[in-house]
Amino acid sequence: MDVMASPRFEAKPLYRRLDRLFGALDPSRPQGQLLESFLSEVFQELHADLHLRAASLYAERRDDVALLRQVGDAPAPVEILPRSAPPLREVFRHHVYVFPESDAEGSPFRFGLTPRGAAAALVVGRRPRRHVFFFALAEGWVMEELDFALNTVRAALGSRLLDERVRGSFQQAAEIQQSLLEEPPPFQGFEIACRSIAAEEVGGDFFDFLPFDSDLLGLAIGDASGHGMPAALLVRDVVTGLRMGIERELKVTHVLRKLNRVIHRSNLSSRFVSVFYGELEPSGALIYVNAGHQPPLVFDAEGIHELSTGGTVIGPLPEVEFRRGFAHIEPGALLVLCTDGILERRNAEGEFFGEDGLKAVVRAHQQAPAEEILERVFEATLVHGRRRPWEDDATLVVVKRL
Repeated sequence: MDVMASPRFEAKPLYRRLDRLFGALDPSRPQGQLLESFLSEVFQELHADLHLRAASLYAERRDDVALLRQVGDAPAPVEILPRSAPPLREVFRHHVYVFPESDAEGSPFRFGLTPRGAAAALVVGRRPRRHVFFFALAEGWVMEELDFALNTVRAALGSRLLDERVRGSFQQAAEIQQSLLEEPPPFQGFEIACRSIAAEEVGGDFFDFLPFDSDLLGLAIGDASGHGMPAALLVRDVVTGLRMGIERELKVTHVLRKLNRVIHRSNLSSRFVSVFYGELEPSGALIYVNAGHQPPLVFDAEGIHELSTGGTVIGPLPEVEFRRGFAHIEPGALLVLCTDGILERRNAEGEFFGEDGLKAVVRAHQQAPAEEILERVFEATLVHGRRRPWEDDATLVVVKRL
């Protein structure tokens, strides 16, 4: 199913709401207790937007699932259900599943999991310690919004349940990540400068360059939600997948669709990743796809142009579609790519550095070399934040046509 996010459920605002919920949870508590607390909080946060009547949480055991907790206005659900029950089979198979017909043979209503009416469910964790959330739906629910939001909740929650042994050594992970952040290759007629600063030992931002020959340069920038180890693991997967896919396929929209499916199924990912990928020719022609990333900016004599054509972020949805965009970098023009860490740097009053701040600095130094423009932007961002430590990973790429 090709689902685009509703304006109410754009990926990054939704993840920020979820991050606030996670910030209130105590990770030292047993997994079941942690999820019980999350059930109450996520229902309180999303029930009005998603039209949820009630929610319940079940824990997997050897042969069945057992009720841990219910919230909302609904009769008490069944406490024990065999693992072979049709509603559970659908959820275990699809990870997120919507049951629109209350009287269908496999409906949760028929098994006492939810009251009569439409329902939805999601599963997190690994067998044999999976947990299943069931949601009873009220009138007015929208399939696209529900599907997007529940896939997002599942991905975000799954990353929080990673076993500590999967996270590995931070030092080793940092070395691996740095090896992925290659310096830009020379490309005739252009200057390229880039820098990425992680808020923790490892981060969730990346840039990458794929030189095909002297006539074509692939360039990418991306931002995995959050930072730290889960985001770094996702960055590793995305950069590797993008490199392998582009080299084999040379069709970026197809590669991003395949990469989305892999990331969506993965239990070792963070929550989502935004990616911008473009292929630049010496003539200045640029073919690109923007998968939910902050739109890069082209600065030229005519003004400032955003490169936003593409699709949604990679990860939350099982199937997505992407479109190619086209741009042209004139002689003397700039292509500037960045991540949220630059734009969302706050001053003492809580105001963002923002896109206006970025545009002002670049415009003021547009005639300078690419490396100097990069330095000026980072310096202005640091000053804006009173040189405090970075709250988020910050990445900037400046491409100047000579």
